[in-house]
Amino acid sequence: MSGRVCMITGSGQGIGRAIALHFASRGMRIALAERNEAAAADVAAQIVAQGGQALVAPTDVTDAASVSATVERVASAFGGCDVLINNARWSGLAPTPVQDISDADWRTAMEVNVTGAFHCIRAVTPLMIAAGWGRIINMSSATVRQPPSRPYVHYITSKAALIGMTRALAKELGAHGVTVNALLPGAVETGVERPNGLKLADREARARANQAIPRVLAASDMAGAAWFLASDESAFITGQSLAVDGGFSFG
Repeated sequence: MSGRVCMITGSGQGIGRAIALHFASRGMRIALAERNEAAAADVAAQIVAQGGQALVAPTDVTDAASVSATVERVASAFGGCDVLINNARWSGLAPTPVQDISDADWRTAMEVNVTGAFHCIRAVTPLMIAAGWGRIINMSSATVRQPPSRPYVHYITSKAALIGMTRALAKELGAHGVTVNALLPGAVETGVERPNGLKLADREARARANQAIPRVLAASDMAGAAWFLASDESAFITGQSLAVDGGFSFG
């Protein structure tokens, strides 16, 4: 995998940052597709300081033109795009009863979490098909399998859509050497303030009560699972949804 190119959306913090640093440490060249340019620049500086290669690409995944420009930059700088990780999500969603969800919040959930992933996949797929090799990883959520106690139908619906997208694309792209899988993280500690108001101590208590592994999921826990799905070790795995949630959900 050394020398391959990985584009990660939402890579300035949390899971995306952890994956970027992990992949870079193993010799991959990283394209940081991130709306927060300063955050991406900080991650890039860490990668470069460790001897790696990173490209900061300010990107709004809801804007098809922005995504296309980013992919063109990545292809120009690195010669292609081997791995795409659709990690960007709207982090401002608060728990809301369905009757109180605004049209604006519903649209934003879909535009960022679903349409954003589609924009990125559509833009990188020609590069992967031309190369005869590619890995696409969509970041869904374990809440799709076991919804939380608080009302999040807008968020869960958007994350469930990614699983349908994953399965459809796995069938479509398999003959071209491209695999498509989804990761389903549980409640992860990213250092980002949560709109639901739950503190770390609350999440730790919930982990002890509901998970087989009684600790809070860390962003770094996602990096190994992502690496497996991005590597040749998972070459015969596609269309799958892998939960990384400490045994919160099964099946």
